[in-house]
Amino acid sequence: MADHGEAYNGRKAAVLIPLYWYGGEWHVLFTRRSEGVNDHKGQVSFPGGAIEADDRNVYQAALREANEEIGLELGDVEILGRLKDYITISQFVISPIVARINWPFPIRINSSEVSRVFSIPLSFLGDRANIEIRTHTFSDGQTTRLFYFAPYDGELLWGITARITVRLLKVLGFLENSY
Repeated sequence: MADHGEAYNGRKAAVLIPLYWYGGEWHVLFTRRSEGVNDHKGQVSFPGGAIEADDRNVYQAALREANEEIGLELGDVEILGRLKDYITISQFVISPIVARINWPFPIRINSSEVSRVFSIPLSFLGDRANIEIRTHTFSDGQTTRLFYFAPYDGELLWGITARITVRLLKVLGFLENSY
């Protein structure tokens, strides 16, 4: 997988997109943010967060955050690559890092940040019948496409996490680039 990092000026964050093989198919691991976090309470996300001064790069930041949030150890991770950076409405620059993880691993949830860890099979995510695209118009007249995935195991995948997931599906060949 290629490294699609880009340079921006803004608050920087990194997320880990953990992939694992189970039951004859690939799964993507997600978290649901706790109600105690400052932003995006109760929303589905990837493990990750703000890049700290001690982080050497976005890879280290994503791995550190995954360890802090769900107990994922470095020895259980193989970095596969990096997707293009995303700029959120709040001007965060998110660097998505794709990795294969060993499964199972001893999940240790940091309940101050995460309320749940779950996975969704790539076959479900890559099925176009499970993706809805809506157009949102901002007050300045600009528009953007918003992606919503059908609920899976009671969880709704939308927002920047859905957008990053769609990019992953394109890179893996599940969706065409026009999607």
